[in-house]
Amino acid sequence: MAVDTGEELGRIGHGLCVLLGVTHTDLDADAAWMAGKLWHLRVFDDEDGVMNRSAADVGAELLVVSQFTVYGDTSGGRRPSWIAAARPEVAEPLVAAVVDALRTLGATVATGQFRTAMHVSIVNDGPVTLIIER
Repeated sequence: MAVDTGEELGRIGHGLCVLLGVTHTDLDADAAWMAGKLWHLRVFDDEDGVMNRSAADVGAELLVVSQFTVYGDTSGGRRPSWIAAARPEVAEPLVAAVVDALRTLGATVATGQFRTAMHVSIVNDGPVTLIIER
């Protein structure tokens, strides 16, 4: 992941790319819950090709990208509304709390820079994209 200057801020190997959005009702407890969910969600294949292993099981790394646009509402008209996304002063500490909680669990986590345009490249190895909400 790089900023417009080309400076690389974060890189992971095998793992999860997490586009993390925060809304107005999210709390510190939600950050801890989300970290646990991400770290223990069984989305990696076992020896039989069944998604039965977690990031914790396989030592997967996580790239956490703050992404307010996941709360974009396109139901009314042609321009998305961002009203459901938390303001930056609320979202930034909660994103940091998720990252800190993941690291406490033992995860290797890379991040971008909050409120910065990022160029994120991924190799999507598999058919899985999930929306995780509490």
